[in-house]
Amino acid sequence: MEFLNKANLIGGVVVTAVAATLGKYWFLFAGLLLFNVIDWISGWMRSSLKGESCSRVGAIGAMKKVWYWVVIGTAFFIGFSFRQMGQAIGVSLEFMDLVGWFVLANYLVNEIRSILENLVEMGVPVPSYLVKGLKVTADKIETAAQINTGEDKEEER
Repeated sequence: MEFLNKANLIGGVVVTAVAATLGKYWFLFAGLLLFNVIDWISGWMRSSLKGESCSRVGAIGAMKKVWYWVVIGTAFFIGFSFRQMGQAIGVSLEFMDLVGWFVLANYLVNEIRSILENLVEMGVPVPSYLVKGLKVTADKIETAAQINTGEDKEEER
């Protein structure tokens, strides 16, 4: 029983620290981390089943996951920095917070799609509407990001 009390205490401290650091949407970041691990494992299993397993490829995949987090951190820092600069000069740049959220949403969708693709290649029956639905979601996120950043208007010029 003492072990369970210690485990609960440690778990509570970890969850509290994560929530305090990442805010009330900490579960999105935790979900991405979980999907990173599942994608890496499912990719390794897919490669292994196809006879393509290679520690070099696995290491590259793991390193890509680390760099995803660097990009996410950079995107949130950009949003935070521009919001602060806007406050300093008296211009509302609150919308810049969306940069980090768009990047996080994009990586979440991509990780889930990758997991589903790995499962399909391993012969696991995956409902087609899941794969199609994630494609639609990814397209909507991309379109929303272009609208909010004005990319579509610049391309017309």
